[in-house]
Amino acid sequence: MYDCADDVLAHHDEKVTLPQAERTAMRDRRNANRDRLKKGLKDKGKPAPREFKSQGSYAMKTMIQHPAKDYDIDDGVYFDKEVLVGERGAEMTALQARHMVRDALDDGSFKTPPEVRTNCVRVYYEAGYHVDVPVYRRVTTKDAFGNETYHYELASSDWKRSDARDVTDWFEKENTDQSPDTGNGRQLRRITRQIKKYARSRHSWAGQILSGFGITKLVTESFRKNAYREDKALHDTMKAIRDRLNISLVVRHPVTPGETITKGNDDARARFLRDKLTEAINNLAPTFDPDCTREKALKCWDKVFNTTFFSDRLEKTAKAEASVAAPSILSSGLLGAIGDRAPAAVRKEGGGRYA
Repeated sequence: MYDCADDVLAHHDEKVTLPQAERTAMRDRRNANRDRLKKGLKDKGKPAPREFKSQGSYAMKTMIQHPAKDYDIDDGVYFDKEVLVGERGAEMTALQARHMVRDALDDGSFKTPPEVRTNCVRVYYEAGYHVDVPVYRRVTTKDAFGNETYHYELASSDWKRSDARDVTDWFEKENTDQSPDTGNGRQLRRITRQIKKYARSRHSWAGQILSGFGITKLVTESFRKNAYREDKALHDTMKAIRDRLNISLVVRHPVTPGETITKGNDDARARFLRDKLTEAINNLAPTFDPDCTREKALKCWDKVFNTTFFSDRLEKTAKAEASVAAPSILSSGLLGAIGDRAPAAVRKEGGGRYA
């Protein structure tokens, strides 16, 4: 495979991973949302949360750049089960807990009011962001000896045992254990971002292709590390995921036994991803030709990501080389001209340092 490792890494750093300014803006919005919720709950005489915890791609640091800034920040709010009671002292239902959080967040400042969804409360921002706030309760139990244990339950269609922090811990462990490096987020995380970027490289694919969470799980299953070639790690992982989906389109949840990310044995979104990965692999096939050139290889990567980023790098390199070469050519030309004149002058005078 023609070596475009530096180009693929540059694509990740410049066009895929989030710039620090975007990360800061997200963190600021997340924190403002937390403050708004705490104030709203207090003003309405509702219980205070015990803690907040970021989750999803934001917590796993696998978020990618999006031209329309369509970012989804997941920020869970956690309550003790004992404080989630209704006006008559009955235990709050999962729906009531979500409505409580929605009402506390709706301070009248949003163009689109916060919305109760099946697994969270969604807060919309005009900039394109939205913050999803899953609602959890901490359930404490005691054994016969008085020792306390606890677990968490998500306010979904009902209270459902779950804690997204387990997903973050799972991914961090996979990234640490499988990556051949330690810098720049580690390779497994970078490859996850790149494949998520590929999945969003065409607007027409939206709603048809497997979710980012599904892609993340598949990368951990099929990762092909390469400490020296970022381009081969990406290509080989794409191929391994495609081959794995040829065997089964079922993608299982990484931490919840018996739960799947996909739906059924013939999940349409997983099938769509499989077919698009086949296209990417085919588009990269010319890079394996013995006579492949850098220009040809970069055009192949452009085709995969639906961009001109890679070919633009070739043009920038050519311009840089030309700018370096021009003074050298000029300098050598001047020296040549001086050199042509100097010997003649020495010979005419019949002496000097060349005698």
